[in-house]
Amino acid sequence: MENKAHAMAAGIFVVALVAILIALAAWLTRDTGVRDVYEISTNQTVTGLQEQAPVRFRGVDVGKVAQIGFDQAASGNVLVKLEIDHEAPLTQRTFAVLNQQGVTGLAYIQLDDEAPNAPRLVPDNDKPPRIPLKPGLLAKLEERGEAILTKVDEVAGRINTLLNEENQKRFASAMSNIDRAAASTQQLAERLDRTVATKLDPALAEAGPTMKSVRNSADEISRTAADFGRTARRLNEKDGPMDRLAEGSQALSHAADAFNAATLPRINRVTEDTSRAARQLSRAVTGISDNPQSLIWGTGRAQPGPGEPGFTPPRVGQ
Repeated sequence: MENKAHAMAAGIFVVALVAILIALAAWLTRDTGVRDVYEISTNQTVTGLQEQAPVRFRGVDVGKVAQIGFDQAASGNVLVKLEIDHEAPLTQRTFAVLNQQGVTGLAYIQLDDEAPNAPRLVPDNDKPPRIPLKPGLLAKLEERGEAILTKVDEVAGRINTLLNEENQKRFASAMSNIDRAAASTQQLAERLDRTVATKLDPALAEAGPTMKSVRNSADEISRTAADFGRTARRLNEKDGPMDRLAEGSQALSHAADAFNAATLPRINRVTEDTSRAARQLSRAVTGISDNPQSLIWGTGRAQPGPGEPGFTPPRVGQ
C-alpha cells in the first residue's frame, strides 16, 4: 500500500512538471503584438525554408513563416505565408530574398526596401498582399551554374590542348634553353667581375690625379666667377663707376645740346660772313688784275648805260 502511494506521488509530480514546462513554452512563444499576414508566390526553390523560420527586415526580426504550400492560382509556384508585426515598415517597394543561416542549411526570409519613401503596404488578412521574392546568392549561382560549368569545361579542354605531349616537349626544350642562358649569364657576370677587377680598377686609380686636377681647375673657375661677380656688384653699386659714367654721359649730352643750340649757329654766321668777304676780295683782285692802273688813277667814271644821259649806242658794223 505504501509503495502504491509513493508511485502515485511520483506520477503526479511528473505530470505537474510536464504541465508547467508546456505552459512555460507556450508563454515564451506567445505573440505579444499584432501581426499581419502577407504572402510570397514564387517559382524558385525554397530549399531549407521551414515553418516558424524567422522573417527579418534588414536584419531585425519582424515575424515568422506561418505556412508553406503550393499556390493554387499559379501552377508550380510555391506559396509562403508570413506573419509580420504590424509596426514593420513595409512599403509597396519591399521585396524578399531567401538567405541561409550559417552552415546549418536552414533558410530565412530577408526583407528589404528599394525606396524607403514609397507608399506603405496596406495589410489585408482576408486577401493578403503579396511580396515579390528576388533571387538570392544561391539562386543566382544555380541560374549561372550551367554557364559556369560550360566555361570550366572549355578552359579544361584548352589546358589539355596546351599540355599535350608535343607542347610538353617544347616546354622541356624551352626550360633547357633557359637553363643554358642562365649559365651563360653567370659566366658573363664572372668575366665582367674579372675585367672590372683587373682593368677598370687600375684605370680608375690612374685617373685619380687627372680627376683631382679637374676638380682643382673647377675650383679655380668657381673662384674666378666669384671675383667677377663681386666686381660686377661693385660696378653696379649706387654712386659707383657705372652711375658716374652714366652721369658723365648725361652731362656730355647736355653740352652737345648746348653747343648745337648756341655755338653752332654763330659759327655758321661767321662762316657766311667770311665767305662773302672772300668773294668780295676775289672780285677786287680780279679787277686789279684786269686794270692795274686803277690802283693809281682809280677806276674812273663809269660809262653811262642805256637810258642815261650821255649814252652813245655802239655803231652797227663796228
